Amino acid sequence: MPRSSLPPILLSLALTGGLAACAQQPAQPPAPRASLADELVMATVWMQSSGEYAALSHQAFNLARMNLDRALAAPDSQTQRPPAIIVDVDETVLDNSPYEAWLIASDENYASDSWHQWVEKASAAPMPGAKPFLDYAASRGVEIFYVTNRRDNETEATLRNLRQVGFPDADGEHFLPRTDSSDKTARRLRVAQSHWIVLLMGDNLGDFSQGFDRESAAARRAAVNAQADAFGSRYIMLPNPAYGAWEEAIYGGDWGVSDEEKSRARRNHLEAWGGPTH
Repeated sequence: MPRSSLPPILLSLALTGGLAACAQQPAQPPAPRASLADELVMATVWMQSSGEYAALSHQAFNLARMNLDRALAAPDSQTQRPPAIIVDVDETVLDNSPYEAWLIASDENYASDSWHQWVEKASAAPMPGAKPFLDYAASRGVEIFYVTNRRDNETEATLRNLRQVGFPDADGEHFLPRTDSSDKTARRLRVAQSHWIVLLMGDNLGDFSQGFDRESAAARRAAVNAQADAFGSRYIMLPNPAYGAWEEAIYGGDWGVSDEEKSRARRNHLEAWGGPTH
């Protein structure tokens, strides 16, 4: 097979010119890194701007009020220990979406240092419907316990925030932060030793029972389906599409994987339609 139909002199010139042209080509830029901050945009703008998000929050607290009234009206309620409600803090009674918006604007990922600085500002607003419900519960003689995975060194700033927005029981007795484990079981049991826990409210399955924290997203969903009747009765869930243990589950329980691997895992958990047929 002939290698070229050009005469040798022309072939040599062509090769020389081609090599020179290649040498002048700019180096290809590296592939852009995955921007997890950019992937937060839809979730955060929905939380901050949509009426639907506010509606779901109000709905959760309205449902909590109905269930609280029903429980307190039950014939055996007077024989119980003093009634109490356990609430998570972040994205349950306080809205931290400005921190998420800062991550997006700064092209940053969550970091404990920047989060701590946000907490220290004590400027988070109440979730829609949170204050009227908590005030109502307190008016019925129900104590509020804030069981949160904010660190114990953030207690002072968080209590300052809770007081500034006017929440009841914003004191050291009713505030149970994370000291070692993120598992809230022991803290819930501490409340249960002296109180009748009427309701639990949170945005993460671990706010209700550590039994929901499974290794895979599918196992977590199966655990929820197995206790479907508890949701909307004893367990009141708030919406949070921005972050949570559900995200860790799609990374195989490993927060330490790279941004590229996280982005790939998110896409791999999508169940897509096969597309139109032609």
